[in-house]
Amino acid sequence: MAKAHISATNATDKTIRAIDRKRERERHFILNKARDNAEEFATRVTQRLIDREVLEINSVQAVQDAFVQQLTSLPKMDDFDIQMKVAPIRTLIQDPNILSLYLTGYVIEDLINHPAIEDVFGEDADIYRAIDSIFKVLRPPQ
Repeated sequence: MAKAHISATNATDKTIRAIDRKRERERHFILNKARDNAEEFATRVTQRLIDREVLEINSVQAVQDAFVQQLTSLPKMDDFDIQMKVAPIRTLIQDPNILSLYLTGYVIEDLINHPAIEDVFGEDADIYRAIDSIFKVLRPPQ
């Protein structure tokens, strides 16, 4: 019977694949949970951004609807589209929540041009922390 040869490279590859699978499962779980509770999360995110004085808006309902639309469409989006949105801010924080990172990119790049938005205040990290304070409950404990 031949002995299986296990090299350091093989063990490293297995570890990397296991980490990738874990992150992919976490990503799907978070995006699907956000889609299922889009109304509640949109309300909470909008309120948190207003409370922390990140957004100055003239229509709360319009901003909530914009967040609901994003949350419901995320699980159907291509991974490429999500990666393109988060690429400029990927290094904002270590081990980011993909949903919080995506919505931060959405606020910075797209929502700022929404007719209901008067102004966006704060740095990218402040916006991320405000959004992540809502979505951190979706991440499984490390």
